[in-house]
Amino acid sequence: MRIATWNVNSITARLPRLLAWLESSGTDVLCVQETKCGREAFPFEPLRELGYQAAVNADGRWNGVALLSRVGIEDVVTGLPGGPEYEGVQEPRAISATCGPARVWSVYVPNGREIGHPHYEYKLRWLAALNEAVAQDAAGERPFAVLGDYNIAPTDEDVWDTAAFEGATHVTDPEREALAALRASGLGDVVPRPLKYAHPFTYWDYRQLCFPKNRGMRIDLVYGNTPFAKAVTDSYVDREERKGKGASDHAPVVVDLALEAP
Repeated sequence: MRIATWNVNSITARLPRLLAWLESSGTDVLCVQETKCGREAFPFEPLRELGYQAAVNADGRWNGVALLSRVGIEDVVTGLPGGPEYEGVQEPRAISATCGPARVWSVYVPNGREIGHPHYEYKLRWLAALNEAVAQDAAGERPFAVLGDYNIAPTDEDVWDTAAFEGATHVTDPEREALAALRASGLGDVVPRPLKYAHPFTYWDYRQLCFPKNRGMRIDLVYGNTPFAKAVTDSYVDREERKGKGASDHAPVVVDLALEAP
């Protein structure tokens, strides 16, 4: 079974690349972030033609998440139970479902903007709510994982230059402590470092030639419980999909598991 996560930075803008990638990669379940479209504009039909069902949490603004599966989608939960609001709205940043033998979440953690900003405090509250919402599944016997754009680099090795992030979000102690709390609940990072290259970044800004210069961050993560982690046979960041015209600023993160759909 192959599970992946990808912040597509607009599913409508990325649709031709997304469909081609799904067809060539053999992915069974894809967790999508930053759909940037409402349900009425979501490409259900092209995905259905490829054999994928879709569960979507999106409102047409700049957030939005989805689960795409060709091994079934059951028991869908839309949103983050108990999650905080920002400016009076619970943003569409989480969706979960059972896809074949695994229970998976697609999450788009708030950016935080800058230290001291209300959005930063919202980010920390959101992560605390996520921890509470997933604790039972994390400790369970069913393969379970939370995949997505966490907007946090777990360690200093996960950014191209620590000096460039001094005083910025994504690398602060409170954010990393929130990841540590998830690990304490029974989830672990199942994509090891190093992979096939020294710095398996997943995000590179469009500006200042960041991708050609490999000035990136590893912020797209796969956190799985023990049964999920034990089933992992391989993992990689598909850097090729970050190349070329019309690419997202994130690359897909792919995990292979010794699991079979029922």
